[in-house]
Amino acid sequence: MPGTKQHLTTATVFLRTFGTWAGAALGALCITGGLVACGGGAGDEPQAQAFSSDMRALGAAKKVKGVNEAQALTPTEALGKAIFFDKSLSFNGNQSCASCHDPAVGWTGPIESINTGGSVYEGSIPGRFGDRKPPSSAYATSSPILHYTIDEGDALFIGGNFWDGRATGERLGNPAADQAQGPFLNPLEQALAMPADVVGKICAGEYAELFKTVWGAGMCNADRVAEAYDQVALSIAAYEGSSESNAYTSKYDYYLKGKVKLTKEEKLGLNMFKGKAKCSQCHVLGAGPNGEPPLLTDFTFDNLGVPRNPDNPFYLNADFNPLGYDWVDMGLGKFLESRADYAPFAAANFGKQKVPTLRNVDKRPHEGFVKAYGHNGYFKSLWSIVHFYNTRDVKPTCADPFTREASALAMNCWPAPEVPENVNDEELGNLHLTAAQERAIVAFMRTLSDGYQLP
Repeated sequence: MPGTKQHLTTATVFLRTFGTWAGAALGALCITGGLVACGGGAGDEPQAQAFSSDMRALGAAKKVKGVNEAQALTPTEALGKAIFFDKSLSFNGNQSCASCHDPAVGWTGPIESINTGGSVYEGSIPGRFGDRKPPSSAYATSSPILHYTIDEGDALFIGGNFWDGRATGERLGNPAADQAQGPFLNPLEQALAMPADVVGKICAGEYAELFKTVWGAGMCNADRVAEAYDQVALSIAAYEGSSESNAYTSKYDYYLKGKVKLTKEEKLGLNMFKGKAKCSQCHVLGAGPNGEPPLLTDFTFDNLGVPRNPDNPFYLNADFNPLGYDWVDMGLGKFLESRADYAPFAAANFGKQKVPTLRNVDKRPHEGFVKAYGHNGYFKSLWSIVHFYNTRDVKPTCADPFTREASALAMNCWPAPEVPENVNDEELGNLHLTAAQERAIVAFMRTLSDGYQLP
């Protein structure tokens, strides 16, 4: 049925997809020489010899902002971290991956003044903005290669990265690696012209030796740019999958281990999350097939009926958005429309965006720091998005579809959905939650931030 979906458990998603994902990812790493035990290879120094010089190469990574030698990272992860925090890998030398995915803010946008408004970040070239809020880069490596299953006659798409799933993982065997190649060459983000620009800056930079140690001395040769660019992406994905990024150190993790108790309000929120509020139908709480901690996403896509963000700067980005305020973000469906094999499913997926993990959803540098929520950052607090889930179909529709969140709350209305097709009306919209239950759900979600200190 349009607007609904049959949700899969975490275990089911992993069992259906992990074999394909892991096999492809392992194959990609073997082909590029990233693993010692992949059966060997010719053309570069043996990986065992290269790995024996890891500590010397890691010295170069220390000089890069955000790289800490004390972290228990593998050489590939340390390389990925160096790349992740390297602002020189942009047109004006002013933007890194971390500029939009800051660990202090749950690996998403760190500038409060942007979060309170349009929520979309400016690229390396002044005046150029993307069209969506940066999602969290943490826990993204668990997403499987984009695929679909047929449930009750409908195609349910699972996996991929970016809000619209276009980083499918089909190229490099890992959606996080496919995604990592996008921003470097996106004219609205880091805005470099070609892969050779990225590779050239790395090979001339402070951690060039680490790059060659991990992937082979020949990786800086001009005739191997395409291969080297793939290895840049695989390195970033390795860091994004490391224990530094995917830490599993939240209060909720320690609660699951029996090391801490939830407060009465947090426990009520957990019960609401699992039951009346239906949150866990998408943000699943079950462990993975090998006992992995809950990822709080089922990797699917949904149209929540989120209104337009009237402050989205992409509306004014005439060079890249000639439609202006008539532009509509069609999400997954727009990407599916671009592929012949997926085009038949496009209409049923217009308006759907990736279900994000809720891990670190409340992580912020200090109390009161404003984070934005939703694919376009329309919501400015956890409470407001919970309240929207609860009352979307109860309150009247605001007269102006471009009504800001604060005004909508003051007028006790919600603007119309940006994309009215395929809106999920079975799992949200009229949840009959009390004000106390809404607050309890927020209290529970605040237990999902990594870095919790045990008493």
